[in-house]
Amino acid sequence: MIVSPSFRLAQQLALGIPAVLLGGAYLSEYGFGLYPCEMCWWQRWPHFAAIGLALLSFRLPRREVWVGLAALAILISGAIGGFHAGVEYDWWEGLTGCATIVPQDGVSALDAIMNAPMIRCDEAPWSLLGVSLAGWNFLVSTAGGLTIMALLSRSKAYAQA
Repeated sequence: MIVSPSFRLAQQLALGIPAVLLGGAYLSEYGFGLYPCEMCWWQRWPHFAAIGLALLSFRLPRREVWVGLAALAILISGAIGGFHAGVEYDWWEGLTGCATIVPQDGVSALDAIMNAPMIRCDEAPWSLLGVSLAGWNFLVSTAGGLTIMALLSRSKAYAQA
């Protein structure tokens, strides 16, 4: 079976984009102490799914379907990131009770709960060029997901030619 260059690139992006974004999220968490709030976790789940779907596209038939589903998962993460960024920028209200407690090792559960800082969903802990991590996820995931879809469309035209 002949695989078009467009499909191969779409497949690589479907695996690479969520892997890089999750790698950045974990680097910021474990390397720089930027613990995720609940909505940050919501953005990670579709990326985990996208990696799994993209990996399936390397082994199972109907590879275009798996890559398309991975692109959809990436777009879903981008949409959640856009919503989260809007909450951080006070464009709209977030979901009530959206916060995460930072885990603390070596202390009793009660002390950990009572003394742990809260990670709020409506405050951006870091930004680059005025764009928060959630905003960057929105931008990269949306552009990446749409690019993958466009490449799939191009590869379909290649296969029909």
